[in-house]
Amino acid sequence: MRFLLRLPQTHLRKLSCSMSVLMGSKQFLEFCLLPSFAVSSSSSSSSSPSYSPGRQLSSVSRRLLPVLASRPVSKNSPFHQRTNGLSSYTSISRVPTPVVPEEEADKRAVSSKLVTLRRKLAEQGIDAQNCPPGQYSGLICPTCGGGDSLEKSLSLFIASDGSSATWNCFRGKCGLKGGVKADGRLPFAEPKEKVERKVTVDSLELEPLCDEIQEYFAARAISRKTLERNRVMQKRIGDQIVIAFTYWQRGELVSCKYRYLTKKFFQERDTRRVFYGLDDIEKASEIIIVEGEIDKLAMEEAGFRNCVSVPDGAPASVSSKETSPEKDTKYKFLWNCNDYLKKASRIVIATDGDGPGQALGEELARRLGKERCWRVKWPKKNEEEHFKDANELLMSEGPHLVKEAILNAEPYPIQGLFAFKDFFDEIDAFYHRTHGYEYGVSTGWKTLDNFYSVVPGELTVVTGVPNSGKSEWIDALLCNLNHSVGWKFALCSMENKVRDHGRKLLEKHVQKPFFDANYGRAVQRMNVEELEEGKEWLNDTFSLIRCEMDSLPNIEWVLERAKAAVLRYGIRGLVIDPYNELDHQRTTRQTETEYVSQMLTKIKRFSQHHSCHVWFVAHPKQLQQWDGSAPNLYDISGSAHFINKCDNGIVIHRNRDEKAGPLDLVQICVRKVRNKVAGQIGDAYLCYDRATGLYSDSPETPEMRLNKRH
Repeated sequence: MRFLLRLPQTHLRKLSCSMSVLMGSKQFLEFCLLPSFAVSSSSSSSSSPSYSPGRQLSSVSRRLLPVLASRPVSKNSPFHQRTNGLSSYTSISRVPTPVVPEEEADKRAVSSKLVTLRRKLAEQGIDAQNCPPGQYSGLICPTCGGGDSLEKSLSLFIASDGSSATWNCFRGKCGLKGGVKADGRLPFAEPKEKVERKVTVDSLELEPLCDEIQEYFAARAISRKTLERNRVMQKRIGDQIVIAFTYWQRGELVSCKYRYLTKKFFQERDTRRVFYGLDDIEKASEIIIVEGEIDKLAMEEAGFRNCVSVPDGAPASVSSKETSPEKDTKYKFLWNCNDYLKKASRIVIATDGDGPGQALGEELARRLGKERCWRVKWPKKNEEEHFKDANELLMSEGPHLVKEAILNAEPYPIQGLFAFKDFFDEIDAFYHRTHGYEYGVSTGWKTLDNFYSVVPGELTVVTGVPNSGKSEWIDALLCNLNHSVGWKFALCSMENKVRDHGRKLLEKHVQKPFFDANYGRAVQRMNVEELEEGKEWLNDTFSLIRCEMDSLPNIEWVLERAKAAVLRYGIRGLVIDPYNELDHQRTTRQTETEYVSQMLTKIKRFSQHHSCHVWFVAHPKQLQQWDGSAPNLYDISGSAHFINKCDNGIVIHRNRDEKAGPLDLVQICVRKVRNKVAGQIGDAYLCYDRATGLYSDSPETPEMRLNKRH
């Protein structure tokens, strides 16, 4: 073993690994524990002392044993320390793994390079945090985003020592390629610009159409004259003939697209991407865009030469990505043809009628500008289906229907911009009164119907001095509407306790007092059976909007619950009572007038969108030197917008002076009616029954009653 002492450390480690494998772990350990005199030149004894666990390791042993100790020791191994005292190896202490300074330095260097490298990759838009070195990783390309399918098309490779990384996007329409070094950029870090390939008819080996291909087009109603003018040719690939659609720009062949008769397509690579038939729209102010080359030929058969086709197929769905020329790789042909397109004032989009075709139409329109786009709706093929495209319509019905479809193209929809014809169905229903509420719904009081009726989708503001009966009158009105037309309602009444509000509504429904109290006079109170029936009616007719928190609700919170009540319970009316019980926090720069205007706008939009009538109770401001007369809508506290923005404005007034008139007579002052079909300005008088809370028509005015007394 003397020669082992002279071996270098690296050779010795390799030798020890081989020995441990050949000898076995136990024998190798015993070999390492041989006494130092076993390898000493002065040792002349032929006898070998017996093994003792306490013997000292020789210099060779100290150099060999770490190799074995650096490996994990199984619990089933005889070298695993046990505590039951049965093993003869319990006194052998576990030898710690030595730390090699060179290896630790290498690891730190690699880690430092990886940190720098990943930071540089992040600057390129590549997230490599989970990409291990020495392997290829698939990622989403930062340039093309993997297309509509979000394919992980970017292949990233990080060198095992963390010194560099390279990447390549395998999507043909992207081709992003580059790389970085931890200590600098690689020469090919920037995407390589594709060189446009020049092509000619001869270089592509194109030839005139044979009879078989011409017959194929004839079956699709495309004439030989149209094929010749558009320079449709053919190419032989092996034993097959494919159709060649040649792409020209100002008389120069710039690309070619091929089609097998089995409807399989491919294009010449690295050629210019432009519209098919581009030269036909060079000086046109009105152009037509279709989805396929054969549809462009079909348009010519119908008399339209100012037509082009997109060079690629339609996307599966509309993308939300930006449409800048630099990043819009899929629709690069649009930007390449911008000089042609910018001259057009009217662009008719006649893509296919299926989902992808409509998605393509949307993608084209948002790049070209929807304000100058029209879209074609292909006519019906039968009761359930429409024709798919121009060529299918040409083959089935002839060129006259293709021409009619183009001439009847509709302006492309723009959000918030409409034509009156979009609402003709609604106007017809309004004229014929098919909905039944065109004149509004009767209030249940004939004297009031002359001035006010309830129209779905309108806002009525109700005001009056305190204790005039505003809430009481609205409750009675809701009961009348439910009994006559079955409407349901949501109540956001913050001033009433639920039990008190329920009592008032039950008294109006049952027409008997809830309690046997003084206000009921001699009228018998409702019995238990009537109470139970009334409770079912309450639950079926009304939904409650109440804030269970200590803070006050704002109008957005209320309208959100009201929308839920519309969808869940089908309510047709909403009561917000009163305005000053809502939370009206606003920004420091916003005045109360501006806040009230925005709040009322939100309420009106809810009302119109859900065809739901809203009653909004607002108290008047403090009246100085009030003489007992009815206030007006401009007296409402907060803003004049209460009268400016509402559809109907009503003041509820009750006489408090017996000398001025009867105390049970309530004056309903209709002070604003926007819809003349639903009413007019004027006053109606109702009699109030204190025992039941009911209102009834009064044929007399206060003046008439006073005259009778005198």
